Formats: sequence, C-alpha cells, structure tokens
Amino acid sequence: MAYQPLPPDVLRAGFPTLFALRDKSGCLLVPKGTMMDADQLEQLAARDLYVDDQDGEALRRAIAGKVHELVRNDELLGRIAKARPESLELAAPSAAGRRRLDDAPTDWSNLQVRLAALLRDAAQPDFAGRLMQLQKTMFEQVNSDADDALLLLVHAATQEYRDYSANHALLVAVVAELASRHVPGITPAQRQSLRCAALSMNVAMTALQNQLAQQSSPLTPQQRAEVDAHPARAVAALRAAGVDDALWLDAVLHHHDAPGGPLAAMEPAQRLARLIRRADVFAARMSPRRGRQALSATAAAKAAYLDEQGKPDEAGSAIIKAVGLYPPGSLVKLADGETAVVLRRGRRANAPTVACIVNPAGAVLASPALRQTHMPTHAVTGGVAPHEVKVRLNLQRLLQMT
Repeated sequence: MAYQPLPPDVLRAGFPTLFALRDKSGCLLVPKGTMMDADQLEQLAARDLYVDDQDGEALRRAIAGKVHELVRNDELLGRIAKARPESLELAAPSAAGRRRLDDAPTDWSNLQVRLAALLRDAAQPDFAGRLMQLQKTMFEQVNSDADDALLLLVHAATQEYRDYSANHALLVAVVAELASRHVPGITPAQRQSLRCAALSMNVAMTALQNQLAQQSSPLTPQQRAEVDAHPARAVAALRAAGVDDALWLDAVLHHHDAPGGPLAAMEPAQRLARLIRRADVFAARMSPRRGRQALSATAAAKAAYLDEQGKPDEAGSAIIKAVGLYPPGSLVKLADGETAVVLRRGRRANAPTVACIVNPAGAVLASPALRQTHMPTHAVTGGVAPHEVKVRLNLQRLLQMT
C-alpha cells in the first residue's frame, strides 16, 4: 500500500485523530480515533507523518474545499497558500456540513435571552427538557465557530452586568466545553452533563446573582448564607424538575468546592466540577460588577491557571489551552503601543489574530485594522482591562474580518 505525507497542522488537540498516522514505511504510530493533547501533538510535529492513499485523498479534497472558501472570501494569498482544513472539517459528512453562523451576534443573543428566561424558575413546565435543548443548540453554535462564540460572549461579559447570571453561565459553559476537549478521558456523554451543569449551576440564586452584580456594598449575612447554600438548593430544584443525570447533579453540587489535582485521578463528577470551578473563576474575573471593575484577560488567565494555593492547576491549564492567554473578545496592548481586540485564537496561546482599534497616540481608528501578532512590532505585550478603552465595537464588522 502507498502512503502520503500528512501535514501535522491539520491535527487538533482535544479531538480524536481522524486518520491512522504512520511513518514513511507504513508502520502504525497512532491509531485512528486516538485523543491527543497539545504536548503529544508537538512531539508528533517533529517527525514526518503519513496516511494511506484513501485518507490522503480525503485530505486533498478537504484542503481544496478550504482553498475555495478562502478565495471566495478574498483572503490574502499568503493565507490561501497555507490553507489547512480544521479537524472537524475532515470528520464524517454530518460534521463536514457544519458552517459558520450567518448571524452569530443574533444567534448568541437569542440563546442568552432564552437561558435568562429559563433560569428564572426551575419549576416551570419541562424545565429539564428545555435546558437540554438549549445546551444542544449551544453545542452546535460552538462547533460552528468557537472563536466567534468566544468573541461575542467574552465581549458581552466585559461590558455590562445586566442579566449577569445567564450571561455568566453561558460563558462558563462554553469555556468548560472547550477546555474539556483538552482533557483525555472525558466522553461525549460526560461533556453533555458538563454543559448542562455549567448552565444550571446557579439556578437556585439567579435573582440574587443578578442583584449582587449591581450591588456595590458587601454581602449581607443573609445573602452570604444564600450563596453558600445555593449548590445544594440547585440540586434539589433540578431533581424536582426531573433531572436524574448523576454526573450533572454532582457537578452542580461541587462546582464551588471541587479540589485541584491531577484530573485523570478524579472521579468523572469531580473532574467536571473542577473544570466548571476554574471556568467560573476565569469568566468572573473578566466581568465587571457595580462594586468592582473587570480585570484584563491576562489577569483572568492567571486566576484560572493558578489553584487555591497559587500553584499551577491542571483544569486551569486546560482552559488556557482551549481559549488562549488572550481569548477572542478581550483587549490587548501591542508592542508598538496600539490597543487591539482579539478576533481569533492563534496557533500559539500568546499570538492571537487581532484588530487594532486604538493607535499609539490614543486615537480611535475609524475602521479596525488586522495585525499579525507573530511579528515583533505587533506582538502582544499584555492584556488591557475593558474599562481602560472607551470604544464601541461593531461586532458584525469584526466577525467579517476573520
């Protein structure tokens, strides 16, 4: 049998390999369907990889389709020359048919409105079924374009504190979902439980959470007691609504107290709860409250990455691998003094695709301008807190730039 070279950059961390990977002689290196993390992929990238003729033909067709898409969108020749399909585009026909949302701002806004209405009362008819359908829609929208999802949700989280509870839950669910793809051993069924738990973790304190986001004074003793009791009360409300998924319920119960440590050594429910806990911290740090300002993406990433003892956290590391040091929707400072908004995650966590919105003199640009952060003059030097930049972003225009 003949074998063809496989570009290593079509492989993705947190996704099963879609081809059996071989060396030049055809010796099997990695079986089809193997889940690999970023470190394993980096090791593979150092050697020549091959696939059999049938898989090579599928790869050529996918690359040709990607080139056609880029040409149709008037992309730069350099990007077209480097065209590589994403792993999901090489999957089964149903996955290959995925496409970017036509109106991502409206679709994600509608999902936030639906979730806010649902979380107001877990006793409303068919709560469990409606939440299950909502997480399914969320999952499909994330898979359409995860960078679009992050850009819109992170931007929304950094700008306002109205409907805080639902907006926060949706962002945590997306971040936890993406991070779980970097954790070996988490099955698709467990990811569904993870998404449901993240969306419903605060169902017993939705009104209070919205109130606290607009409250500048410290919590009262009564409010503190309600916050401390909300995981157990949420589980009781979910059980009453008909939820019988033990992983979902246990992840909600422990989403504030799941301890750190190696994720592989944890029981599935503790692993899910730990991911939610760190995603919760990450999202909260980027969100303003009336009594505090939002932190920069850099500070939020550090808060998620370091555990309660200030040591590197495996769940936090998975989050950084998933969303980058500078997630889409966050603001960054460039080496030349410009301020930019992150549009897409980069191949490296510290080199995202960005659009400049403020020049070095502090003047707002009439139109955002793409910058290549792998170039020294435009390298990202750090995050910028949202309150430091008073620019109203045209999200639809930003989405069209990528």
